[in-house]
Amino acid sequence: MKRPPPEDLLPWGLAELGLESPGLRVQLSVIAGDASNRRYFRLAVGSRSYILVEAPPHTEKNAEFLAVRELLERGGLVVPELLGADLTRGYLLLGDLGDRLLLSELSQGSADDCYQRAFLVLRQLGRIDTGDPAWPSYDHALLSEELGRFPHWFAQAMLGHSWTEADERCWEPLAKRLIESALEQPRVLVHRDFHSRNLMPQPDGSLAVIDFQDAVLGPVTYDLVSLLRDCYISWPPEQVKAWALDYHHHTQGAGELPGVSPEQFLQWFDLMGLQRHLKVLGTFARLYLRDGKQGYLDDLPQVLHYVEAMLTRYAPLMPEIENFAQWFALALKPLISTQPWSEAR
Repeated sequence: MKRPPPEDLLPWGLAELGLESPGLRVQLSVIAGDASNRRYFRLAVGSRSYILVEAPPHTEKNAEFLAVRELLERGGLVVPELLGADLTRGYLLLGDLGDRLLLSELSQGSADDCYQRAFLVLRQLGRIDTGDPAWPSYDHALLSEELGRFPHWFAQAMLGHSWTEADERCWEPLAKRLIESALEQPRVLVHRDFHSRNLMPQPDGSLAVIDFQDAVLGPVTYDLVSLLRDCYISWPPEQVKAWALDYHHHTQGAGELPGVSPEQFLQWFDLMGLQRHLKVLGTFARLYLRDGKQGYLDDLPQVLHYVEAMLTRYAPLMPEIENFAQWFALALKPLISTQPWSEAR
């Protein structure tokens, strides 16, 4: 059951908007949230509407959200307009981008056009210079932390697997290979969750970007694989490959990926996807077990399909992936098949 809006949230923001007139009708309604502790409300004031965000300051990256929002706006991306911020209490007042998500508009007939529009946004994002040498990056520590969610939250906490030293000896070479692949790629500004639920079509045909507070400098293929191997919608592998190569072609043609062959780009793309989806298995398990967000269980089978497809593709080429694939099949697949969310049940 959704909690009602806190009473002190209703009048907040009206002063910033100059809309405290007693003659205006004010309504506040709950709208869908995300994986965080943030809550979102639509504030209707007369004939206009805004988005109020309740973002607890002790858990949410509010200052980071504002910094990245400004950076993206300066870079020409469409982001929520900022109308007010109370970082002490954790309230943000934003422009209303509507209710349309790219996910709901994707179909076999529309996908190519939708993704071409998303590619333009992604390339625009990648050209942004933070101007800050201390800007956070996808370094070894962050990549390791993300991968560590798989053994802890998915294998042990979700499946009940007892992690042993033998398991670690199998896992460690795989993690090392995936991290090395990520770190050898050209670095760009990475959204970190660039997918169809975080892109919002606008009436003028543009795509607005949301949920960007975790942006870091990182591998050039990270956001692309988030988009094309989306946890919430899937496409035929050959179509995904064609889109990835098309992105590579246009990016290289603009001088942004000099000297990177299509084969190298595809391998980076695939291994980046494997890193991301192993992380996501742990993240979705954590969202369910720790935060009580059961809806993410429905998305686990799709993420598993992505993981197993990459293990199958690269096992003949890389011994560390072959060893992990064999371990995964023997140690985890039987446990996965007993889960209520498993397609094997």
